Amino acid sequence: MHQLLKKYFGYTEFRPLQQEIIESVMAKKDVLVVMPTGGGKSLCYQLPAIMLDGLTVVISPLISLMKDQVDSLRTYGIAAACWNSSLRPDEVQSVKASLSAGKLKLLYLAPERLMLPNFLNFLSNFPVKLFAVDEAHCISEWGHDFRPEYRQLQALKTLFSEIPVIALTATATPRVQTDIVEQLRLSQPPIFIASFNRPNLYYEVRSKTNTYSQIVSYLNEHHGDSGIIYCMSRQRVEELAFKLQADGFRALPYHAGMDNEDRRRNQEKFTRDDVDIIVATIAFGMGIDKPNVRFVIHFDLPKNIEGYYQETGRAGRDGLKSDCILFYSYGDRRKIEYFFQGITDENELKIATQKLNEMIRYAESIQCRRVEILKYFGEKFTEPNCKNCDNCLKEKNLFDATIPAQKIFSCIARVKERFGMNYIIDILTGSKNERIIHNGHQNLTTYGIGKEFTKKEWQVVFRHLIQLGYLVVAGLDYPIIRLSPQSKEVLFNDAHVMLPSIKEKIQKVEPAAAIPVNRELFDRLRVLRKTIADEQNIAAYIIFHDSTLEQMASTFPQSWEALKRIPGMGESKLKKFGPKFLKEIIAFCQMHGIQEISLSQNMKPRTQFQNQRDKGLASELITYQFVQKGLSLSEIARERQLATSTINSHLERLILSGYEIDINQFMESHKINRILDALNKHLMGGFKAVKDALGPAYSYDEIKLVWAYWKRSRNR
Repeated sequence: MHQLLKKYFGYTEFRPLQQEIIESVMAKKDVLVVMPTGGGKSLCYQLPAIMLDGLTVVISPLISLMKDQVDSLRTYGIAAACWNSSLRPDEVQSVKASLSAGKLKLLYLAPERLMLPNFLNFLSNFPVKLFAVDEAHCISEWGHDFRPEYRQLQALKTLFSEIPVIALTATATPRVQTDIVEQLRLSQPPIFIASFNRPNLYYEVRSKTNTYSQIVSYLNEHHGDSGIIYCMSRQRVEELAFKLQADGFRALPYHAGMDNEDRRRNQEKFTRDDVDIIVATIAFGMGIDKPNVRFVIHFDLPKNIEGYYQETGRAGRDGLKSDCILFYSYGDRRKIEYFFQGITDENELKIATQKLNEMIRYAESIQCRRVEILKYFGEKFTEPNCKNCDNCLKEKNLFDATIPAQKIFSCIARVKERFGMNYIIDILTGSKNERIIHNGHQNLTTYGIGKEFTKKEWQVVFRHLIQLGYLVVAGLDYPIIRLSPQSKEVLFNDAHVMLPSIKEKIQKVEPAAAIPVNRELFDRLRVLRKTIADEQNIAAYIIFHDSTLEQMASTFPQSWEALKRIPGMGESKLKKFGPKFLKEIIAFCQMHGIQEISLSQNMKPRTQFQNQRDKGLASELITYQFVQKGLSLSEIARERQLATSTINSHLERLILSGYEIDINQFMESHKINRILDALNKHLMGGFKAVKDALGPAYSYDEIKLVWAYWKRSRNR
């Protein structure tokens, strides 16, 4: 399995859960995989497809993605094809001929194609060994993108009862997971749920003030980066794309109201780096497989957190740092509720409204954004600070807000808790609008007592008080603000209120790259990649991801063997593209007098050893750099997006290879001493004897780590 991973995909390690999922598929089990975008779902059926002696059929809802997925597999040296309505008759005949000759490993189909009359019977003529249902949440009416045609996939288990099915999705609440299993008739499937945390994504919510100017300022700072800007309406998409073009940005629109050919062409230009920015409605949700999207901006509030997570998940699929920025105004709620007027089913309306309220809570939260997102999907984030969202990076300046809070609470009480936030603020700031005069509220003692803050600043104070439970929002059509028991404690019992500063600044710290990247060489390699992609009529990322180019631009490989060690460099890609990239790197290095850098040299380990020691330790040496930063085992696993057991194995090999690692960084001293004692007494009986002596409180990973330290100490 590891040999095929390296041969075809160019990687030496699996990401978390991938190996366990593949082993279950190979054991002919039905499987459900819930794994975030960029987590490596595709590999979970692509690698089994290589290993199985027959055909893997992949059901995907978007034919716009199929060609790129097939092109990508072919660059890896894997025989794949798609069969959809975009193919010419001669291309369909070519696919049929490849099927008949047994040449294909993977065949991509839309559900509509699969369920055509007699198509399943046609497929039964071939040695189908696996069905992969991608975007499986589409089968559930509780999911955020229900597609009725997915329901027909139940027929797979009728005609192909012995063939395993792997269902995959990036987002699925527990209810949706249950629905997927029932609707696809999966037989007692193991359910693998990866962490929803995307540590490389930065989350920020900005006030919808001078939004266009804020976007232009951001784009100027990120010139040349690929990004998506989501808007609520088709009209706004068109207007924003036009304004950006007029201001010199390479931007195109995308929405369901466009001509199919125009929409396809615009998506292709974005995918192939001919334009930098796509401005889109949520129609662009699943229709992108581009790994180097560096930012996703939401001009308007999404309807629910599932959709927001799915859309922001288009950023940073290559694992590199990317931004997710949401522009928010409470007025967005009214616009979304307008769309809800078309919902006639009372229960459906209730669910939609509940999901919208959860989205608003996220936008208004003063807590860690990552905590809020993960909590929605039933996952806990236990770190005190994620260090990669606006709320965690804000200066934690608190101010005594007792008096402003008392002004708000007193005003709400005086109007009998019958009005909304902006009306209360108008009273506090002394507004003379017609409604206040009509109601006689200019005569209240609280009228005009809040002129120390602007209306926007009062809104921030309100949001904080709502988040902290001092105020309650009631009503759907016309939300009003009510007092809670907490607010009454402040009014009548002198309780104090401390709130974050309403003029907070975000101190965004750019994380240091694991290995410094030469930006000039990186840009030259990007140009070369684009040139080759255009020649072959494929998307640039299919050749190499940005992360692979960054490895080249940091270690400067100038030999075939050095290039071969770059992550993502499988045998087929090395043969097809290696010579041109090697030539470009050598020319650049000769021009600037740059020597090839091994990973160990670049990271400057504490003690120097011979290069021979570092052979085969490329991945381990990246882990070693995080060890030097003082990170825990779980923190390193999260940063590297690998399983903790894999990181533990890295530590063992590093210790046995001579690297000085203090294992007290990863384990309490009393546990280390207990394991050392057990090793001295029971190691002759193997690790199982040691484990039996220690009991269930000690894991094999802990034992092996201490054993590596113990063995190294004995050999000194």
